[in-house]
Amino acid sequence: MTALSQSPKAAQFALIVITMIWGGTFLAVQYALNFSTPMFFVGCRFAVATLAIFLISMKSMRGLTFKETMAGTAIGVLIAIGYGTQTIGLQTILSSESAFLTALYVPLVPILMWVIFQKRPSLMTWVGTALAFIGLIFLTGNGFSNISFSYGQVLTLICAFAVALEIILIGYFAGKVNLRRVTVIQLAVASLLSFASMPMVGEHSIPNFSWGLLIIAVALGLASALIQFVMNWAQRMVDPTRAAIIYAGEPVWAGVIGRIAGERLTLLALLGGLLVVLGILVSELKFKFFAKKQLPENK
Repeated sequence: MTALSQSPKAAQFALIVITMIWGGTFLAVQYALNFSTPMFFVGCRFAVATLAIFLISMKSMRGLTFKETMAGTAIGVLIAIGYGTQTIGLQTILSSESAFLTALYVPLVPILMWVIFQKRPSLMTWVGTALAFIGLIFLTGNGFSNISFSYGQVLTLICAFAVALEIILIGYFAGKVNLRRVTVIQLAVASLLSFASMPMVGEHSIPNFSWGLLIIAVALGLASALIQFVMNWAQRMVDPTRAAIIYAGEPVWAGVIGRIAGERLTLLALLGGLLVVLGILVSELKFKFFAKKQLPENK
């Protein structure tokens, strides 16, 4: 069991599995909106996730520091913004379209790293970003002749920015804080902030109880906890480039699951989704043979 927990292949397989689960959550969230308002559902989802991670991290919580509280709070705010805008957007756009738009966070990460930390992106990042941008235009369904974004699409693009900033913050604090404690704090903050923001988005009452809402909230809450836990474990053995390529499959799985459920993107939108995924993959390419050729000169 110990050998399996330290196996890079097992870690990669685990990431593939949670990517499939991740892709399926888009349609599940859209179905949940039949029983609940968006921010109330997001709050319930992360309340379940908080409880799940807390129950396996109780001993670790005793050493909580101010720095970890601040780190968890900052990440939690971005999670609430990301999932909140995404869930509201799912009221007006298809789940598969939402997944493709959300996946734009991958090429956004190096661009924002350049803006924030002055870390210049590679050439392939710019190429990948250009492909993803063209795909984004096609996903609007209008092409270049009439570029216009719907309300749901704009909200989902905000989600992509929030997710990209979340990843940057997680990377910044990695190794400086206790991962379990920060995870509990960030999930709790995301839940509380989602509930607190209900009046600001027009949700002035709590939805009536329904078993459908309860089941989906618990299922997606546990899925969120599992996804977070597996990502934290697996990425100790899987390098970021390979992990990002695996994550690029998330909108593909969402598209497959959405199609099985009866969703039909237009041909132009499907081409846009393909270009987004291609842009993600290209942005993560690294030409390592250039680095290898330079090694003898450094000796």
